[in-house]
Amino acid sequence: MGTFIQNQILGMKWLNALIGSLLSAIGLDTTSRIGGSVQFFIYDVIKITLLLCLLIFIISYIQSFFPPERSKRILGRFHGIGANIIGALLGTVTPFCSCSSIPIFMGFTSAGLSLGVTFSFLISSPMVDLGSLVLLMSIFGLKIALAYVVFGLVIAVLGGTLIEKLHMEDQIEDFIRNANSSVDIEAPNLTVRDRLVYAKDQVVTTFRKVFPYILIGVGIGAVIHNWIPAAWVETILGSRNPFGVVLATLVGVPMYADIFGTIPVAEALLGKGALLGTILSFMMAVTTLSLPSLIMLRKALKPRLLGTFIAICILGIILVGYGFNAFQNILL
Repeated sequence: MGTFIQNQILGMKWLNALIGSLLSAIGLDTTSRIGGSVQFFIYDVIKITLLLCLLIFIISYIQSFFPPERSKRILGRFHGIGANIIGALLGTVTPFCSCSSIPIFMGFTSAGLSLGVTFSFLISSPMVDLGSLVLLMSIFGLKIALAYVVFGLVIAVLGGTLIEKLHMEDQIEDFIRNANSSVDIEAPNLTVRDRLVYAKDQVVTTFRKVFPYILIGVGIGAVIHNWIPAAWVETILGSRNPFGVVLATLVGVPMYADIFGTIPVAEALLGKGALLGTILSFMMAVTTLSLPSLIMLRKALKPRLLGTFIAICILGIILVGYGFNAFQNILL
């Protein structure tokens, strides 16, 4: 049953077979590079789009119960590492990319929440949202998806805790510390219909923003899958290169995408022999430390705190990558 759910419901292998049959019927050889690329592109775009819309609708409905003001009250009830854990968990039901979560992070910070809690939220929000769990299950299976989420939460909790211990509150820009945050405003009581409308609007808004990156990601994946020799990928990102995790992390940092755009690239790299931890390090770096999000963060954080945040994330991602590589045979 688990294999059926992964392959046919989440992975939609039936859709891949159907597209292959239709392309063959119109005379396109799907075993050729061009035909295989076309099949990969159409299949992954449709699959990811369907999963994207369904996941955004479900998660947005859940999000409607956690507006910033309510989230702030929830976080305010906890202290110590427990607060960091709740902050990281709260990040799993909030926006899908780092640029979307930064305004919420600023609101939490200006509302007086501890720096550690807000950074645990900031790290986990783009890295381990609920959508990533389902999408990773569709390609890598339940064990890897759960391990990815668990390690992502660990990075978020430990990263937030370390920043809290460093007492770097003075590294928050003054306009954030002195702002009169609006997160204490009570949220209106929403009806079921209001929540459904909100979820639908979020699907439309997020889809418009994310879809170009899906096309780019699937296009890159199609090229890797059908045009890049497996020996090349394995040499650069396989077991023969002990620095593959570091390279993948550093390459991923300046890019801008979310989990939906990186999934097809990860799928293609795995098929070409790249190590699992190396691929996941690349995905974590892209979703957590994109260049646009760092530029936005610089407006709120002074250089020393921003540099500390980047260093903690990179170190955590690299350690997770090597950990996954070490246990790849058990997880796959």
